[in-house]
Amino acid sequence: MSLIDLKNISRQFQMGEQSIQVLRSIDLRIDAGEMVAIIGQSGSGKSTLMNILGCLDRPSSGQYLFAGRDISKMSDEDQAALRRSHFGFIFQRYQLMPELDAVGNVEIPAIYRGTARAARRTRARALLTRLGLGDRLTNRPGALSGGQQQRVSVARALMNGGDVILADEPTGALDSASGAELMALLRELHADGHTVILVTHDPQIAQSADRVIEISDGRIVADSRRTPIGTVKPLPTQGPGKTGILARMDRLREATRMAFKSMLAHKLRSFLTMLGIIIGITSVVSVVALGSGSQQKVLENIASIGTSTIDIRPGTGFGDRRANRVETLVGSDAEAMIGQPFAESVSPEVSTTANVIHGSVTASAQLKGVSAGYFQLGAYTVTDGATFTQSDVTNRAQVAVLDSDAAETFFGSDSPLGQRVLIGRVPLRVIGVVASSGASFGPQSIKIFTPYTTAMTRVTGGETVDSISVQVPDSYDMAKAETEITALLTLRHGVVDFFLTNSDTIRATIQSTSQTLTWLISAIAVISLVVGGIGVMNIMLVSVTERTKEIGIRKAVGARQSDIVAQFLIEAVMVCLIGGALGVGLAFGVGQALAVVSPDTRMVYSGATVLAAFASACGIGVLFGWLPAQSAARLDPVVALARE
Repeated sequence: MSLIDLKNISRQFQMGEQSIQVLRSIDLRIDAGEMVAIIGQSGSGKSTLMNILGCLDRPSSGQYLFAGRDISKMSDEDQAALRRSHFGFIFQRYQLMPELDAVGNVEIPAIYRGTARAARRTRARALLTRLGLGDRLTNRPGALSGGQQQRVSVARALMNGGDVILADEPTGALDSASGAELMALLRELHADGHTVILVTHDPQIAQSADRVIEISDGRIVADSRRTPIGTVKPLPTQGPGKTGILARMDRLREATRMAFKSMLAHKLRSFLTMLGIIIGITSVVSVVALGSGSQQKVLENIASIGTSTIDIRPGTGFGDRRANRVETLVGSDAEAMIGQPFAESVSPEVSTTANVIHGSVTASAQLKGVSAGYFQLGAYTVTDGATFTQSDVTNRAQVAVLDSDAAETFFGSDSPLGQRVLIGRVPLRVIGVVASSGASFGPQSIKIFTPYTTAMTRVTGGETVDSISVQVPDSYDMAKAETEITALLTLRHGVVDFFLTNSDTIRATIQSTSQTLTWLISAIAVISLVVGGIGVMNIMLVSVTERTKEIGIRKAVGARQSDIVAQFLIEAVMVCLIGGALGVGLAFGVGQALAVVSPDTRMVYSGATVLAAFASACGIGVLFGWLPAQSAARLDPVVALARE
C-alpha cells in the first residue's frame, strides 16, 4: 500500500469574483522511502501541491489518503496530530523564531507532541550536533548564516521523527556550497529511510532525487523514475510522549514561557499595553482605600464624641425653615429628664457669638451656655482648674470655662485661673480650662463656656434654649430612649414641636454618603479599566497580525488551535496581571506619598479590594484576549506562512 495517494485532486482560489484554478485533476502515488522531486516553473502549482501533501492546505475537490486515512474526513486537531507526528518541513526562508535559540527552535514540534522537556532538549542538541551545529546551540537565528539556519530547520523537521520530509525550494536562499551540503544531507536522510519530497524549479537539484515529477499549469505532465525503489530502512520510532493532563500542563507551561519571551522581546509595546490596566487598578484600589480611610476616621471622630447621645432641637427637622423662630425648649425640659432611666447626663445649650475682651486682647468667640453635665457629655478633659457645678447653674454664677484655644488667645502662657474676661458688659471669672478629646464638625472657633442660666439672663436675654443633649447609658436601648424622650416632651408641650437626632443617625448618613461617593468614583475607575482592556485587545489584535508567520510556523509543526489560543490568551492575561500588580504597588505608593504630604489623610487598604483588583485584571485579560486568541487560532497554516 502506498504512503501517499492523491486521487483527482484539484485546488482553486477565489480572487474577488474570479476563480483561479491552480491544480487540475492530480493523481499521484508516493511510496514510503522514496525521494521525489516535484519540478516546475513559478506558478505551475508545485508549492500548492506540497502544501496539500503536508496538510497545510485542503484540496477543493478529490481525495487525499495518507497511509490509507482520508485526510478530508480529519478534523483540524487530527490534521495537526498528523503534521507533528509524520511530517517535517524545510522551508525556503527557514521560518525560524527570531527570539529562540537553535535548541529552542528545534524542540518546538516536540513540545506539541508532549515530549518531556529533558528528553526533547537532549534530542534537539543531538540533532544539531549531528548536523554540525554543536557549537551553535545557543545562537539565535540572527547570529547564524543562511546555511546554518537551514540546518536548524532540518533538525526541526527531524525532531519528531520526520517520516516524510517536505522541502520547498530548500536551496533557493543558499549559496552553491551550502546548497550542495544541504542536498547531500537530504540524500543521507533518504538513505536512512525518510521519505523526502522536495519542490524545486532547478532541474539540476531535481536530478538528486530517484523520481522526478514535472508539473505545468496545475497538471502532472511527466513522472519519471531514475532508480528503482530499494529496500526501505525502518525509521527509529519516537516515544508517544505525554498524554492527558500531563501533556496539557506541559504545553501550558511552555505557552507561558513563550508569552514571557514575547513580552520581553517587545518591552515598550508590553508596557504601553499595561498602562491602561495600571491606571485603572491604581484608581480603583486608591479610591476604595481613600474612601474607607476617610469613613473610618469620621466614624472614629463620631465615636469619640459618644455614640449614645441624643440631641433635641426645636422644629420638625433640619429642613424646617421655621426652626430658628420656634421657641419651645426651656431649661425645665432638661431638668425634667434628669434622673430618668434613659438619661445619664443632660445639658441644655444656648449658643451665641460675642466679642470677648481681656486687657488689650479682643477676639470673637463662641459663647456656649451649658449645664454642669455638659463636659462629661461632650467628652471634654479638664487641663487646669475645674468646671462649674450645679450650684453655679442655679445661682447664675458669672464664671467661665475656656477651651485651650481661648486660653492661649487671651492669656498666652500665663495661667487664666482667677482672671476675668469681658463679654459685652458682663465680666466672667475663669475657673477652668478644658481640651476636647472628641471632634466637632463645621468651622472651628475659640469657645467659652458659662452656665446656661447665666448666658440667658445676663447675655442673650432669652427664655428658651437652642437645644438639649441627653447622654444615654450604654446599656440602654437608643430607640427606647428616643421614644420615652418624645413621650415626655410631647406631654409637657402638648404638641411635637421638636425633633431628635443622634450620632447613630449621623454615622449612618456619613456611611451612606461616603459609600455613594466611593461607588461613583469607583465606577469612573472601572471605566478606565474597561478602556485599558480595550487597549489590550487592540494591541493583541495587532500582535496577531505582526506574528502571523509565527502562528503559521507553529501550526505547520503540529500546534493545535487550542495551543495557539492558550499562548495568546496567556500573554493577554499576563500583561493584565503584571499591570494589575504594578497598579496595586502604585496605589500603595500613592498612599505612602499622601501620608507624607497630608498626614491627616488616611487610606485603608483592603485585602478583598486587592484580590478583586487582581481578579478583574485576570478577567480583563481573558475577556479582551479571547477574540485575538481565537483570531490567531483560526488562521490556516498556508495562509499564515504566506503572510509577510
